[in-house]
Amino acid sequence: MRILHTSDWHLGRSFHRVPLHEAQATYLDHLVETVREHRVDVVLVAGDVYDRAVPPLSAVELFDDALHRLADAGVPTVMISGNHDSARRLGVGAGLLGRAGIHLRTDPEHCGTPVVIPDAHGDVAFYGLPYLEPALVRDVFGTDRGGHEAVLTAAMDRVRADLAGRPATTRSVVLAHAFVAGGEPSDSERDITVGGVAAVPAGVFAGVDYAALGHLHGSQTVSERVRYSGSPLAYSFSEADHRKTMWLIDLDATGGIGAERVDCPVPRRLARIRGRLDDLLDDPALDRHEQSWVEATLTDPVRPAEPMARLTERFPHILSLVLEPDRAPEDPHTSYAQRLRGRDDQSIAEDFVAHVRGGSGTDEHERTVLRRAFDHVRVDDTVNEVNR
Repeated sequence: MRILHTSDWHLGRSFHRVPLHEAQATYLDHLVETVREHRVDVVLVAGDVYDRAVPPLSAVELFDDALHRLADAGVPTVMISGNHDSARRLGVGAGLLGRAGIHLRTDPEHCGTPVVIPDAHGDVAFYGLPYLEPALVRDVFGTDRGGHEAVLTAAMDRVRADLAGRPATTRSVVLAHAFVAGGEPSDSERDITVGGVAAVPAGVFAGVDYAALGHLHGSQTVSERVRYSGSPLAYSFSEADHRKTMWLIDLDATGGIGAERVDCPVPRRLARIRGRLDDLLDDPALDRHEQSWVEATLTDPVRPAEPMARLTERFPHILSLVLEPDRAPEDPHTSYAQRLRGRDDQSIAEDFVAHVRGGSGTDEHERTVLRRAFDHVRVDDTVNEVNR
């Protein structure tokens, strides 16, 4: 069986205020062409179909058109909701869409109920695990602990229990939206940390032939049977070096895996350039970036006059300007933002407590209180977005 593994479409998203509607439409055209050209049997979409819970009408229209074309091609599609999606909204009409071969899996209760698709060698069971926000699904799975590993393990226990009751020749594929240990994140994924821990071990998916993952935006292989397709488009400059692809997975009669990357269309290259303004304007090695979307980091000790206007003359598609003057870390003029760069909310809050106490840091109880407070805020934000 030939499977096309995709994820993280983020329909409705822009890039530094540049609309990506046309680029996303081009990608969906490419997806349908890939299905036809490579004779794909099943399409998988591992979450974050939309960029937000209430997407713009233009994004909904793109989604609707893509589903119609996949259904017209007679190719079954299995998709799950991600942490950016509203599971309830995405799942509306799932029963009717299923009759057309579009299988939406957005309800955690149904993790152990697969979409079964046969081929010449028997059945393949596709299990959809939508994004599982631990605080919201703990009761569904009856877990005492509330982290990502606990709820994903409970969901996979249901998968393995169902699979155990099927013929031994049944092959299995799981779709999941999670941060799995060994994956490399980028700046454009929303934080899903719970209790200071975001990643779950890849061993959670033991017992299935393939795990099609979503959430991380870089295409990557965690193990032979556990892979991220990544997002089809770049959504932050941290993805400048990404090769945007989909996975073409061949599942043989015994559950063996063959994997090939299929490149996605690139609307415009990304470039991150760094240096003093005059050097960036004069360096001939930067000629190749003149038509790219550019993020420029200026290292001049003193802010130059009109840097954005001057850079735009050479790089007309520049979108981001970052000022990082070459100064020693102890320099009093070093910006607060520079001192905080790369640090998480928990460590910043702990340092603040130490500062106001005159150097006395937090104890274990206080660190736990801070961690729970951050988790509570993040969960509240998730619930509010879903209910909007």
